[in-house]
Amino acid sequence: MTQKRVLKTAVLHGWRKKCPSCGFGKIFNGYIKVIPKCNVCGLELFHHRADDGPAYLTILLVGHILAPLLLLTYEYFNPDPLLVAVSFSIVFLSFALYLLPRLKGVVIGIQWSKRMHGFNNFKNLNK
Repeated sequence: MTQKRVLKTAVLHGWRKKCPSCGFGKIFNGYIKVIPKCNVCGLELFHHRADDGPAYLTILLVGHILAPLLLLTYEYFNPDPLLVAVSFSIVFLSFALYLLPRLKGVVIGIQWSKRMHGFNNFKNLNK
């Protein structure tokens, strides 16, 4: 019998940077380096293949949010271009650095819930 894996729960756990299986153990050692195994439930996390996906998602989301704001800023306020370049660069970097580890956790959660890349062999040792 295989354990049911709920996508929504795994994605929420990944967003919180927690283990997609138990939701308690941390999945990162540092900023975005994934630990080999969950300290709480024993889930092997080295199977993940997030690669460049989280970076692409981060750029896509931040770009789609900030591009309209940039256009509206120029349309209604007509500020100095240097001020806009500096301020939007700071906002972009801050937003991207916030989203990157969370989106990597989401990708790992999706992979775990869909039993991709070796996550299909995990059995919960605590149950």
